Amino acid sequence: MFPRLGFSLALTCYRFATMNGEAIGAVAALGEPVRLALYQYVIEHGEAGRDEAARATRISRALAAFHLDRLVAEGLLTASYRRRSGRTGPGAGRPAKVYARAPGEISLSLPERRYELAARLLARAVAKAPGSAAARAVEAAASAYGRALGHEARARAGSRPGAARLVTAALGLLAEQGFEPVRDADGTIRLRNCPFHALAMECRDLVCGMNLSLLRGVMRGLAGSGLKAVLDPQPDRCCVVLR
Repeated sequence: MFPRLGFSLALTCYRFATMNGEAIGAVAALGEPVRLALYQYVIEHGEAGRDEAARATRISRALAAFHLDRLVAEGLLTASYRRRSGRTGPGAGRPAKVYARAPGEISLSLPERRYELAARLLARAVAKAPGSAAARAVEAAASAYGRALGHEARARAGSRPGAARLVTAALGLLAEQGFEPVRDADGTIRLRNCPFHALAMECRDLVCGMNLSLLRGVMRGLAGSGLKAVLDPQPDRCCVVLR
């Protein structure tokens, strides 16, 4: 029905790192297959109402409502009421309940580790010396890693792939890396999630430069997709788009 949501993505769907009973309960809520499919549908579409989520997962509206509200109770989704048609006044109908991903982040490891803290300390140190050898080394390492990912995506595309197959392979790989790619009507690929969000909030220039180098590396490794990674910062999205 939907691609299986990886466990690592389920553990990083919030923006506040914590380790307590509530966090474990929220992650455990995604262990129910229908609930997981609903959550996946909401994050893939940015927001969703009960009716469309029920149709997409092939369950009843009542069952969809139950599971969506459970996800709200666990802090995984938020709910609001509005008329999605944009119409107002008499005849516009009642506002519908709309679900979207909740802000916040959870990082869970057993036994507990503090890799994000180490990353923050390293980022802060490098960010204090923009243009330094250390900053250039970060971008070089990101570019090399990106090229390796691009080579992997190209291999997945099969022998003698055309641009369309290369783009499809790239979208799949970026989704696995947590970027949540979505294609606009004009062909631009936007990345709805920044996997480095917490670091970017503290060291934006450094992290966005690293991210740009990584994604440019992916495009070089992929070769032939016709896509180019460029900076285009938008609220609550990755700072890079592919055009």
